[in-house]
Amino acid sequence: MDLYNITSPSFLKKLNKKELESLAGEIRSFLIEKCSITGGHIGPNLGVVELTIALHRSFNSPNDKFIWDVGHQTYVHKILTGRANQFDTLRQYKGLSGFPKRNESEHDEWETGHSSTSLSAAMGMAVARDLKKDSNYVIPIIGDGALTGGMALEALNHIGHEKTNMIVILNDNEMSIAPNVGALHNILGRLRTAKEYSKAKEELESLMKKIPVLGGKLASTAERVKDSLKYLVVSGVFFEEMGFKYLGPIDGHDLDSLEKTLEYAKKAKGPVLVHVITKKGKGYKPAEEDTVGTWHGTGPYKMETGDFVKSQTVGPAWSSLVSESVRKLMHDDKRIVAITPAMPVGSKMEGIQKEFPERFFDVGIAEQHAVTMAAGLATQGMKPFLAIYSTFLQRAYDQVLHDIARQNLNVFIGIDRAGLVGADGETHQGVFDIAFLRHIPNIVLMMPKDENEGQHMVKTAVEYNDGPIAMRYPRGNGYGVPMDDEMKTIQIGTWEILREGRHAVILTFGSTIPMVMEAVDELSHQGIQVKVVNARFIKPMDEEMLHSIMASKLPILTVEEAVLQGGFGSEVLEFASDHKYQNEIERIGIPDHFIEQGSVNLLLDEIGITKDEIVNRIQKIVVSNKRLGTKTV
Repeated sequence: MDLYNITSPSFLKKLNKKELESLAGEIRSFLIEKCSITGGHIGPNLGVVELTIALHRSFNSPNDKFIWDVGHQTYVHKILTGRANQFDTLRQYKGLSGFPKRNESEHDEWETGHSSTSLSAAMGMAVARDLKKDSNYVIPIIGDGALTGGMALEALNHIGHEKTNMIVILNDNEMSIAPNVGALHNILGRLRTAKEYSKAKEELESLMKKIPVLGGKLASTAERVKDSLKYLVVSGVFFEEMGFKYLGPIDGHDLDSLEKTLEYAKKAKGPVLVHVITKKGKGYKPAEEDTVGTWHGTGPYKMETGDFVKSQTVGPAWSSLVSESVRKLMHDDKRIVAITPAMPVGSKMEGIQKEFPERFFDVGIAEQHAVTMAAGLATQGMKPFLAIYSTFLQRAYDQVLHDIARQNLNVFIGIDRAGLVGADGETHQGVFDIAFLRHIPNIVLMMPKDENEGQHMVKTAVEYNDGPIAMRYPRGNGYGVPMDDEMKTIQIGTWEILREGRHAVILTFGSTIPMVMEAVDELSHQGIQVKVVNARFIKPMDEEMLHSIMASKLPILTVEEAVLQGGFGSEVLEFASDHKYQNEIERIGIPDHFIEQGSVNLLLDEIGITKDEIVNRIQKIVVSNKRLGTKTV
């Protein structure tokens, strides 16, 4: 079958078993080939080929609503809804999104890039359906990893209580990004190895008939025995106690079993949970054999061998630099405990996990729990290091504010993937953390200019004992700068002058410093001398230096790879206003809209965070400053 000719999933209903199996093979080959070029979430998608085919055969999208949790497993869905011809642009600038996208297709009912949202969204859609007297099906598809998220459990509780008509598909592949952890994961493990639910239930009922049901004490004993046996024998009891009819577990690669079970689920009243067992990476040996999460999402790779196409890098990965610096300090500082919410691979914490397993905790997809657990550790004199992506820290804002900062606890937050991240797009850009953290009392927020300063900031954070401290660091690799043999502390709230100048001042930090230095070099050839300050402490600012700069009356340009509203530039404007300074101040940063996917350089160019824009802005404010007769120093 020519996948490029697909325009609607309705054609699936006309295919026989042999044709469907052939289609599944073609889709896998297509995905393996296309993702080898563009990169992408190949593992999750290879695992849901038959499941997605079965769903589109059993239901009628878009009338019936598919709500994909996380959304990185929707490539098959995109192919079956007519988007195969866009896969050459997958996760590229102006191309096909790697996640569901409402403006791409009427079949994408819900946009997401964070986990554990599907059940709550599905509840809203089901309530709307019922209020409007419609009769369509609502089908959230959630993974076993996402099911551990607190929001998913809140939604299960509500759906079961309301007895809402809904068919929940639990896609159980024993992994989220890394192998799943937690008690709920263990419950699902027991379900995977249990006998069929109906058989187990029949055995229980047969056994119970042999227990005499008498009054008083013996009757209550019998009930306790019944409850105990139910928990020991019956598959799916957790979900049934939550108010769901449990079906499964079933083979997620057996189209016949899938379709029969889905047809049965459609006839049931109230909420149904269909437990489907799938193999992540199925059909591609390197992905199938992955046990740590390497093939969850990848860059380009060699299709024949599975070898990754490595980009040329000079310095270490930022995640590795930070985690390894922490690991080194853990040898002498027994207080340090490392925590990650399901990202041991992404945040490069394998070294810590291997060497200090008793002081390493992967809490699963549970960011709020991770933050408050860190707070609890800090109350007992420990020094928790929480490595968390900027985009996922958004999910635990209240815990940072209420549980850590309000109690002024000594927690070190490593904000990974701060700034633009590229191909994952708007759900993953780490550009909001400055704006939602800097207004919180007690917190220190910093970002290094290079990996050497980065290791010193790790040391600074570990030894800081006056409250919470957070360090931002970008996706990708460092610059390969010389590294000091010994880590040292940096005085909190101090900035660094990188270059002197007498016509204007640029305040910047982190990943924008190289761009600024290139712009300043170009400006110097034009006779414009610009002072460059590494404003490495975003909070607290170096007020002594800032007073000096403001008093000079020089025009100021702030540059940040973060949102302008509430960002670092806003902080400088607030300082000027509070102290009645009249300096001309301009800002470069991310404007007030979400930034979609694409290479970081293309995105920076689109939003005007470039060397040329810096040169242009400085030229204008220097000319303006001279025209107004302001003295330069």
